[in-house]
Amino acid sequence: MTIKIIGMVIVAYLLGSIPSGLWIGQTFYHKDIRKLGSGNIGTTNTFRELGPKAGVVVLLMDVLKGTLAASQPYLLGVSHSVNPLLIGIFASLGHTFSIFDHFHGGKAVATSAGILLAYNPPLFALACAIFIITLLLTSMASCASIVGITSIFIIALCEHDLILSCVAGILTALVLWRHKSNIIRIITGKESLVSFGLVYYLKQKHHK
Repeated sequence: MTIKIIGMVIVAYLLGSIPSGLWIGQTFYHKDIRKLGSGNIGTTNTFRELGPKAGVVVLLMDVLKGTLAASQPYLLGVSHSVNPLLIGIFASLGHTFSIFDHFHGGKAVATSAGILLAYNPPLFALACAIFIITLLLTSMASCASIVGITSIFIIALCEHDLILSCVAGILTALVLWRHKSNIIRIITGKESLVSFGLVYYLKQKHHK
């Protein structure tokens, strides 16, 4: 069992380490996403700099990384003794500290969502709904990401799911740390907006 756990952890980390945005940009667009926009290799910067098609592909790849990583205990028939969340979290760490990108990486939001999809699909759907509603209200992907992951942490605490609470707490701390510059820009009113949503609409209306 110990060997299986070690193997699953390594596979989860390597899956998470796949720098989707970087490889998609280099392979199909001949661009280094790290040198464009915010420099982040995640979904939001890919959408802005490489377009919707690339953004959707990167989003799906990043979610899939987390889902595959956390699904290993189910696939190997050991989910009764190894909680999928405890394996999946290594995919988020791999995404943030990628061995394929000099231990740099993204902000772990989509990959963390993928872990939740494997563990609790209804809760994943709720997290997506919270993310979308927050995005439509604030027009800020960073704000939606922070609210989404924090909401799951609070829900896990309310449901007394100890392992989910611990893992969601760690991932919330990781996401907040990776978004620290975004948080400062949100507070100062300088955060970038997506081209839709309530705040974007109000700002556009104000400037007319």
